Amino acid sequence: MKIVYLVTGSAGFIGSELTLRLLERGDTVIGIDNHNDYYDPKIKKARLDRYANHQNYTHLRIDLANKKAIENIFATYKPKRVVNLAAQAGVRYSIKNPMTYINSNIVGFTHILEGCRNNGVEHLVYASSSSVYGANTSIPFSTKQNVDHPLSLYAASKKTNELIAHTYSHLYGIPTTGLRFFTVYGPWGRPDMALFKFTEAIIAGEPIQVFNYGNHQRDFTYIDDIVKGVLLTLDRPASANINWNGNFPDPSTSLAPWRIYNIGNNQPVQLLNYINAIEKALDKKAKKVLLPMQLGDVPDTHANVEDLIEEFDYQPTTNIQDGIQNFVDWYRDYYGV
Repeated sequence: MKIVYLVTGSAGFIGSELTLRLLERGDTVIGIDNHNDYYDPKIKKARLDRYANHQNYTHLRIDLANKKAIENIFATYKPKRVVNLAAQAGVRYSIKNPMTYINSNIVGFTHILEGCRNNGVEHLVYASSSSVYGANTSIPFSTKQNVDHPLSLYAASKKTNELIAHTYSHLYGIPTTGLRFFTVYGPWGRPDMALFKFTEAIIAGEPIQVFNYGNHQRDFTYIDDIVKGVLLTLDRPASANINWNGNFPDPSTSLAPWRIYNIGNNQPVQLLNYINAIEKALDKKAKKVLLPMQLGDVPDTHANVEDLIEEFDYQPTTNIQDGIQNFVDWYRDYYGV
């Protein structure tokens, strides 16, 4: 019997790529997206157009905060595995628009968990974020480390997802896996992110804003490597750690069927070097405006992915030069420049 997958955020960057992979391997996918205007909805429609008419795909334009609609989806389509990628994204946007994050990332996420609880879902995989590491300065970031000091409401909402998921795993035995994504980039990416903004500005001959004077590092992770990690974990429902000890608690596992993993490239790149790679792919120099660190940002990110390597043989394969070149080639084709 075919497994029915529910993918929220299916017109989003990661959600659309995951949906494509699931359909390519013959799975049935129910996709949810609210098509909000946080960034240009046209690119969401363009992503969706790649598979909207696929015989194994059903698209529903619904907001996670709509409790009744989410209940109806679970009751009607009876998905056995759920991937929650829908969320209000953006660290900086959360500083001025906090309630948007509460409604989507916390209330909406709880509606998904309720759907899983009441409909016998076998596994819930959900997007967390490297931003949960917040004020932690111990590099590389490990799932064994404390993440109780978030620096933005976005980060706090993702940490909250992990905590609520643990409660549901403990109380109701629902296997849940949280994935802390590290700065995802690539073709069909988000227009609000640095790669998109930098590429657009450099082509137009406009200056780019380089925060922290370009000195901070990010563990930029190519979209294909992210989706690979999602599929690996999705296909193996989370299990309890029978050796878990409350006297010496492992923050990434539990006596409940609950797991947390980092998904990153494990090779951080300084922002100035990232910009150099964009310049090389475009064959054009950037006009840089060097600025101090922005409120809510962290200086560096670096993913420790030892758990994924050990348990799933996960290996990211796309280097930054190839990944950026792939994006630039896509960008020129998509926008006709």
